[in-house]
Amino acid sequence: MAPKKNSKANSGVGWLLALGLVTAGAFIVHAITSTAQPEESDGPAASLTFAMTVPNTAPAPAAPPPGMVWIPGGEFSMGSAVESDSLCSMPGMTRDASPIHRVYVDGFWMDATELTNEEFARFAEASGYVTIAERTPTAAEFPGAPPENLVAGSTVFTPTAGPVPLDNHYIWWRYQKGANWRHPEGPGNDIHGREKYPVIQIAYDDAVAYAKWAGKRLPTEAEWEFAARGGLTGKLYAWGDDFHPAGKKMANTYQGDFPVKDTGEDGFAGIAPVASFPPNGYGLYDVGGNVWEWVSDWYRPDYYAQLAATGRTARNPQGPESPFDPAEPAEKKRVQRGGSFLCTDQYCSRYIVGTRGKGEISTGSNHVGVRFVKDARGSAARGLIIELRK
Repeated sequence: MAPKKNSKANSGVGWLLALGLVTAGAFIVHAITSTAQPEESDGPAASLTFAMTVPNTAPAPAAPPPGMVWIPGGEFSMGSAVESDSLCSMPGMTRDASPIHRVYVDGFWMDATELTNEEFARFAEASGYVTIAERTPTAAEFPGAPPENLVAGSTVFTPTAGPVPLDNHYIWWRYQKGANWRHPEGPGNDIHGREKYPVIQIAYDDAVAYAKWAGKRLPTEAEWEFAARGGLTGKLYAWGDDFHPAGKKMANTYQGDFPVKDTGEDGFAGIAPVASFPPNGYGLYDVGGNVWEWVSDWYRPDYYAQLAATGRTARNPQGPESPFDPAEPAEKKRVQRGGSFLCTDQYCSRYIVGTRGKGEISTGSNHVGVRFVKDARGSAARGLIIELRK
């Protein structure tokens, strides 16, 4: 999880720390009031166990767009079993992913990999877009801030010198002046030679801007999980129930003592190029580990319970109409999925396919990226509807 940076002077403290206006103790991390009512169908909704995934059988409607794979859609059990929480040394990490409930999603196209640096660079060059992390905060946004502290930047994971308590994430995150997608860890670091790595340090609005330019959209949380499961039913991971089947590393996660040193036993100490590990059953790479991925849903921890309470199968759920995180009620957060290279059973085991993350919408970090989807038909109209709802 990463601290947040908020571009609004009266709604958060992420930038205020960087501007010298608050102490680190107030620098709250990212790690959810009304709720949208999805279309529903009769059938079992909530369960303590997973029912069979039933993919649609219709073939892909056309040849795949470049870099995308067909996700057939269908009905499946969404969420995480209570037992999954025992796989993490920090209890409670997966509780917002229960109860298990039935969901149906239509078929769609999805990027086989996370968005890369070279792809985002083409967008930035063609459009002139400047990301939130690259924008210099103004005195109007932060009245009273020292002028020398009005500098652009973002949040960066920083290993500690030795073991530390894991109940205070401020210890291993810092606000870094000059950190952005071009310089993920700050001015002394760049993306030269990392064209095939996931683009990071992008906030939610940066992802939306790219999607509009590319004629795509962000997936809903339900679409993301259906796709990540790859046609399997109720497995812990996108590839099955064994984290290292036959000793094989299946995802880029954290090895070693967290947050001291990633030993890189999976081949990477830190972020990895996209598609460095085997794909899931639908041909998607890195849906567990490497970098978190933004999805379109607002975050609230009780949304699954609200869906399950209807007693019906939710059809194409779009997420709640507004966000709410009890830990930070004033902050607007979207769901993030998939976990990252920082995930470990010592702290955050959310490479488990049914689990959830969350992020303040104006905050990027060096472990958050995105991948996109495209509707089989009527994509422009549906994408507009989704955007208007949000």
